[in-house]
Amino acid sequence: MSDCIFCKIITKELPAHKIYEDDEVMAFLDIHPVSRGHALVIPKKHFTDLVNTPPEVVANLMAIVQKITPSIIEAVAVAAFNIGINNGSEAGQVINHTHIHIIPRAKDDGLNMWPEQPSVASDIETLAKKIKEKIV
Repeated sequence: MSDCIFCKIITKELPAHKIYEDDEVMAFLDIHPVSRGHALVIPKKHFTDLVNTPPEVVANLMAIVQKITPSIIEAVAVAAFNIGINNGSEAGQVINHTHIHIIPRAKDDGLNMWPEQPSVASDIETLAKKIKEKIV
């Protein structure tokens, strides 16, 4: 896709600090990191988001995440990490090209997860049934 930043990184029209590349996947450090070592893993073929990415591509992306994450956390000397996938602008997706964030974490690093929402047991049960009915 001609206006996609990640596609331009893949074709070398834009620079990136690549940490991994094969025929189907590329990984590079995020230029706006949440933490030191924050990396992005992307398919070389353009898909807009996770839902529109074929299952075999998603499986391969996750295999690469598993492969490179130990090296990232060792390089930045932490013991933990978060994996993030933002799907849609309301969820924080800025670049419409499927990508997985690997975010190294350290104790007391100041990064906070989202707050929990109060729930009602009957609502959870009703919602679970509604979701199950819609899964094809």
